[in-house]
Amino acid sequence: MKSRSRVSETPKTDTWNPDQYQQFKNERSQPFFDLLDLVQPRDGMDVIDLGCGTGELTRVMHQRLGARSTIGLDSSSAMLDRAAANADDGLTFRSGDIATIDEPDAYDLVFSNAALQWVENHETLIPRLVRLLRPGGQIAFQMPMNELHPSQSIAADLAGETPYAEVLGGYRRREPPLPVERYVTLLDELGFTRPRGHISVYTHYLSEPAAVLEWVRGSMLTDHQRRLPESLFTAFVDEYRRRLLAALPDRRPYLLTYNRVLVWGQLA
Repeated sequence: MKSRSRVSETPKTDTWNPDQYQQFKNERSQPFFDLLDLVQPRDGMDVIDLGCGTGELTRVMHQRLGARSTIGLDSSSAMLDRAAANADDGLTFRSGDIATIDEPDAYDLVFSNAALQWVENHETLIPRLVRLLRPGGQIAFQMPMNELHPSQSIAADLAGETPYAEVLGGYRRREPPLPVERYVTLLDELGFTRPRGHISVYTHYLSEPAAVLEWVRGSMLTDHQRRLPESLFTAFVDEYRRRLLAALPDRRPYLLTYNRVLVWGQLA
């Protein structure tokens, strides 16, 4: 990811909106299930879900794995307020930052569905997350890899223009931080046996091209909202919408293609 110099000048707030994110919960959930299918269940697993969001899918994972304990971790208080209703026997939710978590040898599975892309420097992040695992533990993570789609590239280009670039301090969001091949070789270097990684192209039929804006409002644009003053973010979204609709074909329904990288490995 790019440098975030000067970004600290903009106050950081919780810009996640569970209702906005959940507008497309069915479409967003399929990669979770594909990632979960890679996990090899074991009796008495202790699991952590990094970036658990509203917790519904964390609960599904906890039940499907028959885990002894599962912790859902998220930095958004709004998401955690919604997740609280999903707490269950052995399933808890707590506030925390993926970028700083440090609990060596605590888990049998480190799982993250569409969250690691928000954290910088994966060459050091992934080894640190591996340290959370016990011998024989598993890691499974999924992230968007869709930066060439107009919904992503237009936002990145706009962030580099005046007046946004001056406030963002050069920050232009790019994803994912590493090629899928590097994630696999990195896990191999860290002692995983036969790690796997692949890219899947997911297809989502939206009512119209304008619905793509609602999709990214619940995810990617929250990062710009967090970094820009309200009036400037409104102007950013207006210009983004204009460019986006000019770039997308006017098909109804509109087919949104969304590439994601899925990675799994198990320690020896």
